[in-house]
Amino acid sequence: MLAAALPMAWAQGPAEYEQPPLNYSATPASNAVSTLQARLAAGAWTPRGATEQERLRAWLDALEVPVESQVLVFSKTSLQRDRIGPAHPRAVYFSDDAYVGWVPGGLIEVAVTDAQLGVAFYRVDPRAPAGPRVERDPDCLSCHGAALTRHWPGLIARSVFPDATGEPLTGAGSFLVGHETPLGDRWGGWYVTGHAGSLRHLGNVTATLQGHEVALDREAGANLTDLSRSFPVADYLRPDSDIVALLVLEHQVGMLNRLVTGALRARKWLTYQQDLQRERGEPVSDQPQGSARRVVQSEAERIVEYLLFCDEAAFPPEGIRGGGDFERAFQRQRRADARGRSLRDFDLRTRLFTWRCSPLIYSRAFDALPPVLFEAVARRLAEVLSAAEPPPRFRHLSASERAGIREILAATKPELLRFW
Repeated sequence: MLAAALPMAWAQGPAEYEQPPLNYSATPASNAVSTLQARLAAGAWTPRGATEQERLRAWLDALEVPVESQVLVFSKTSLQRDRIGPAHPRAVYFSDDAYVGWVPGGLIEVAVTDAQLGVAFYRVDPRAPAGPRVERDPDCLSCHGAALTRHWPGLIARSVFPDATGEPLTGAGSFLVGHETPLGDRWGGWYVTGHAGSLRHLGNVTATLQGHEVALDREAGANLTDLSRSFPVADYLRPDSDIVALLVLEHQVGMLNRLVTGALRARKWLTYQQDLQRERGEPVSDQPQGSARRVVQSEAERIVEYLLFCDEAAFPPEGIRGGGDFERAFQRQRRADARGRSLRDFDLRTRLFTWRCSPLIYSRAFDALPPVLFEAVARRLAEVLSAAEPPPRFRHLSASERAGIREILAATKPELLRFW
């Protein structure tokens, strides 16, 4: 997030999400952080700790974000860029509904799902003399509500070519990362611990420009398990940046962005439709029609495609192996059917999950979809999972896998069933 980008964005006029009926920045927040903010103001909760690491842990506990989710980024690509570098990375922690960034000696940054806003951004100053100061952060939208997020509030995962200071070599380009991004293009500017066999990614190393060519030693960054030679790992809550956590985070970024954008666009267009019906003296309908119907259908398709892992990038022949702590923490939220199957079961040999349906189907962001979009997503899921021959975009899912996903969802997400 770069505050300097904000005036240019606003010079082009308010973003679509800042206009009626959404009024993003003017709409009161209602989420896990705003609840903690109210409790903090009332003296009912304090993130106690003698050190900043202990206070960070208190925030993670309150937001139900596992410490084991820690991943580390050393490229200068966020709000606290002056503090970030290869010897002083930024830690990121996440759950289904909260994403927390922290640099030692700096601020705690939080992005959290919100029923009305989709995702809300906060900065927490744990160093304030009068106690921690929490505020919604409009500066975040200069990046997190602009071109990199399709001009809607959202999260960003990037892979860059960082120089020795962590500054991205802009002439070398970069990659926006989701589960469809080839693994060889990922993790530039990130630390990565774990084993990936013959895969040679961009993580753990810095780059130089030699004329018009970028030079980066992929071999030196492969299959690392110890980061202590790169920075003082004792300054962080954990010494690792787990490869499996990175894979899950990147999938969740793409999934959450589709849920947020779909929810905001559907809400906007349905409101426009109803306002027009009132102006014309027509019956006001809760069902989308015309342009609103097309928006709902297109956003539902985008959501279902990502839910079912369309275009997921191939894994290396040897598969992926992390340290194990993140996988165990991730599965603490496991929902299983009567046969013990869960959408949180990892594969890690040829793909991320055994059952290719996003666990974010259980998230607050999914449950906050407007009813018309929730219904459209549920019905499209039923069509894809029940078809004798799936649509071309979903042919990566075998009949047995689609049946398994349908059975797991029927047992663990029963609110879908009334549309099936």
